[in-house]
Formats: sequence, structure tokens, C-alpha cells
Amino acid sequence: MPNTLVLLILMFVIYGVLIYFMSVRPQKKERKKMQEMLDALEVGDSVETTSGFFGVVIDINGDILIVEFGGDRHCRIPMKKEAVISIEKAKQSV
Repeated sequence: MPNTLVLLILMFVIYGVLIYFMSVRPQKKERKKMQEMLDALEVGDSVETTSGFFGVVIDINGDILIVEFGGDRHCRIPMKKEAVISIEKAKQSV
């Protein structure tokens, strides 16, 4: 009987470790990578939002961005940094 209890506890520990390495750890790495990307965001960078819109960052105020959309550049929308899913850095001229 005691061997069964030890075996059961050992199985739960093994399952817990597997869940951590297959689910929790990759999510933490992805979250850290995303945060680093958002911290590197600068004015002039092209961004894609979670809704699929592409625009150019024209102002950053804390965690709020002002993004300019459209070809005529008259559509400026404030949004949270978390709405950005990809960044293309502005080309640096020499």
C-alpha cells in the first residue's frame, strides 16, 4: 500500500514537471521576447496590429502609441503597445 502512494505522488510530480516544460516555460519565453520587442519600439517604425492593420508609429507616450494609418496619412489612432504583434524597424539613413 505505501508503495502505491509513493508511486502515485511520483507520477503527479512527473506530470507537473512535464506540464511546466511543455506549456508554462515556452509561454514565459514568448512573453519575454514580445516585451523586448515592444521595448525596442521607436518613432518611425512600421507596425502590424492585432486587428491586421499596418501603420507607422508617430508618437510614444508610456504604453500608448499614436499610429498613422492609410496612404493619405490623415488617420491617426492611439492604441496600447500590447496591440502590436510585429515591428519593422525604420530604415536608418547615413
